[in-house]
Amino acid sequence: MTAVDDRPVPDVVEFFENLEVPEGYRAELLRGDIVMVAGPDLVHNRIVQDVQDQIPRRAWDRLQTQDIAIRGESSEPQPDLVVLERGAGPAQGRLLPAEIITLVVEVVSKTSVDRDYGEKRSIYAAGEVPAYLIIDPMAGQCMLLTEPTGKGEAADYQVERTTKFGLRVQVDLLGVELDTTEFPTLPGITRHRRP
Repeated sequence: MTAVDDRPVPDVVEFFENLEVPEGYRAELLRGDIVMVAGPDLVHNRIVQDVQDQIPRRAWDRLQTQDIAIRGESSEPQPDLVVLERGAGPAQGRLLPAEIITLVVEVVSKTSVDRDYGEKRSIYAAGEVPAYLIIDPMAGQCMLLTEPTGKGEAADYQVERTTKFGLRVQVDLLGVELDTTEFPTLPGITRHRRP
C-alpha cells in the first residue's frame, strides 16, 4: 500500500508572503517557484546606482528591489530597479502593480542569466511592463526590450535593441539617454550562452 500525504497544499503566494528569508538573501516568486538568491555584489550595486542617478527624480520614482505584482501570474518578481511616474504608485504596501510601471531593470549575475534573459523577460511582458532593460556586465552590453505582447509563458517583447558598454542607451519612454561608459564589467568569467 502506498502512503498518500492528504494534507492541503498551501497556496504558494500565501506561503511566499510568509516566508522568512535568511539574512543576506532575497526571494522572488516566479511562476509559482520560489527562487532565493544571495545578495548582489559591488559591480551589480554600482551599475544600479549609476542607472538610478541618470533618471531624473523630479519626474520618476526609482525604486530598488521593489516587489511587483503581475496580474494573471503566480509571480512577484523583485527587479533590481523599478521606474514609474513620480507619485503614481500607492503610498504604502509591499507590492507595486505592474500596470503602473514604465521600466524594470535587471543586472545579470552568474546565477541569474537564464532567469533575466528568459523567464523574467516573459513575466514582465505578460505584465505589460512597457520597457525591460537587461544590463549584462559579463557580456558588457545592455538589452532594451519594448512593446510587450502575449499572455503567460508565450508573452514576449517585440522590439529588442542591444548596446555595448561605452555607448548610450536611448530610453525613449523616460526621455533619457543612459551613459554606460562607467558601467563596470566582470572580467575572468566564462561567457554565458545567452545573447
